[in-house]
Amino acid sequence: MTSWAGRTATEIAAAVREKRVTPREVVAEHLARIELLDARVGAFRRLRAQEALAEADEVAARTDLADLPLAGVPIAVKDNLGVRGESTRHGTSATPDTPADHDHVTVARLRAAGAIVVGVTNVPELCIWGTTEGTLGTARNPWDTTRTAGGSSGGSAAAVGAGMVPIALGNDGMGSLRIPAANCGVVTIKPGLGVVPAGIGNGDWFGMSENGPLATTVEDARLMLSILADTQFVRSDAHAGRKVALSVRSPITGVTISRPYVSAAREAAALLDGAGHQVRPADPPYPLSIGVTSFTHWTAGTARDAEGFDKNRLMRRTRVHAAIGRRFLGYVERGQHKEQLRRRLEPFFAEHDVLLTPALARRSPAAAAWHERGWLRNILANTNYSPMTPPWNLTGWPAMAVPFGTLPSGAPCAVQLVGRPGSEAVLLDVAQQLEELHPWQRTAPLAP
Repeated sequence: MTSWAGRTATEIAAAVREKRVTPREVVAEHLARIELLDARVGAFRRLRAQEALAEADEVAARTDLADLPLAGVPIAVKDNLGVRGESTRHGTSATPDTPADHDHVTVARLRAAGAIVVGVTNVPELCIWGTTEGTLGTARNPWDTTRTAGGSSGGSAAAVGAGMVPIALGNDGMGSLRIPAANCGVVTIKPGLGVVPAGIGNGDWFGMSENGPLATTVEDARLMLSILADTQFVRSDAHAGRKVALSVRSPITGVTISRPYVSAAREAAALLDGAGHQVRPADPPYPLSIGVTSFTHWTAGTARDAEGFDKNRLMRRTRVHAAIGRRFLGYVERGQHKEQLRRRLEPFFAEHDVLLTPALARRSPAAAAWHERGWLRNILANTNYSPMTPPWNLTGWPAMAVPFGTLPSGAPCAVQLVGRPGSEAVLLDVAQQLEELHPWQRTAPLAP
């Protein structure tokens, strides 16, 4: 008997279209795996078992089944995007448990393509942090459950990394796709500004937040991004000749990159060089002020998202973050510092097609009650392990996290790929080449 849990979305959809398996059988297998594993992982806030099985039967009855790119594929959705019939809690008890009356546009596009939502995944409160825990749930790294899955799309990344779903939907305002993907050994791409509909929170964190896929393979990430963007990202036949810059320098002064992540980036660069790309060491001209710019936009985005909530029902670290951010709202709304950063970095990307960096600075923090700890302690923990992602939200340029190598603990390591506006297809091509040159284990070896 073929097991469908742990298979790719591409494989599942092909089998469903060819009627080698039914959507109900596929969904039932994944629900069984979730029931076995999620008590340890904590990926899901809400599991839609009966609803997903009923929706699987609806997909099986569709007259266009043979044409659906995600026919019968189970997916998970981050808890800040509307799923019809489910509440959207944003990781906080300050939100009402009121069912949404319609799907977010990204969810609607995935469902139209034949996907089936099996559950809503855990996030930190208001999706602020690079760790996922709170009163509604804690997401752990399936490769090392003593560690956080990362955040804020932590539940979605953990669900994919554990093989509970082949693909999941998340979003990224300061690294919230790339950070948990790097921790959990999955592939993601934060698309550039406007490529995928946003509509995240209260204003998309001033245009920095983008919706994107989490997957076990680059092929699945490419497929899902094409559906989300309503644009085909076709693989190019030109597999070499890209100008690749390798940088292992942290954008934020004072934060060092640990040896495993430096080694992973250098080894990935060597593989690309051997495959015919023009690879050379080159650091982007990050301004000294980038840490301040990141901090002001991070806190101001939180302040804007917190508007309308009963502040007494928010956690203390969230209240402090939002209170600080309110002081910067005018500064951030003018947008001049993002524009200055773009202008400063544009000449670098005129000379290079792709920037290759470590995805993180070090392994993720312990899976602990970070929501009960002080604001400053959270800030330091987040900044010290994930300094590599914020510049590309500030610029609005596409960036990926790709598994590469392993940490001393045996958990996955990862690299980041960044490109100029409109280069999503180029990044996917380079990532797929890395996958072929250095295949990774698709899912964590969690025993039932």
